[in-house]
Amino acid sequence: MSKLYIVGIGPGNIENMTGRALQVLGDSEVIAGYTVYVDLVRAYFPDKEFFTTAMRQEVDRVEKALELAAGGKTVAMVCSGDGGVYGMSGLAEELSGKYPGVTVETVPGISAMLSGAAILGAPLMHDFAVISLSDLLTPWEKIETRLRLASQADFVICIYNPSSHKRKDYLQRACDIVLESQSPETVCGIARNIGRDGESISIMRLSELREAETDMFCTVFIGNSQTQVINGKMVTPRGYHVGAEA
Repeated sequence: MSKLYIVGIGPGNIENMTGRALQVLGDSEVIAGYTVYVDLVRAYFPDKEFFTTAMRQEVDRVEKALELAAGGKTVAMVCSGDGGVYGMSGLAEELSGKYPGVTVETVPGISAMLSGAAILGAPLMHDFAVISLSDLLTPWEKIETRLRLASQADFVICIYNPSSHKRKDYLQRACDIVLESQSPETVCGIARNIGRDGESISIMRLSELREAETDMFCTVFIGNSQTQVINGKMVTPRGYHVGAEA
């Protein structure tokens, strides 16, 4: 049976790709994906056939990959982070019904929420929510509701797509919503260019995050009421130490 793999490549450097991802990319005849993500792996697999499309051409990209697989080629579609987290896995499964001879398999990768958390410290040690601020596919009103309820429930909030050229004030608006129920002193962090040139982190208060500049290569972490700065790292205690003392 023909195969389309959806391969999570993590941040995109070979050190942070899983062994399974490298194996699948090596075994595939065609590597497909968004141009920026394909370019991250192109040098490692120079003998492959490549198929790329620009942003916002997701349906065309996945349909072409399915067509290539239906034609007998083993295809790997690369996604930054994990293909099942804001990636192409869902769309590939949705469209696969039109190609009954093709099997879709997701090869997981390290998502930005995990790689970003790792360089910031340990902000996701307790319950957390992941919310994208992109309103291309989700109405802003629904994003607002999710932010408001997550902050009221005292979740750590990991934010994808915090801002763009057309959404310059979206992170500010998100912070204003969180500030309705969280302290301005809440510990927050920004992870930039994770695993790539220019990687950096910033740790700040929620009131400062509201004024911070971000872009699509940033992942933002808003702590909960227990999140602290410990030895320069952003940490949300799980409560093990308290439990031991009790």
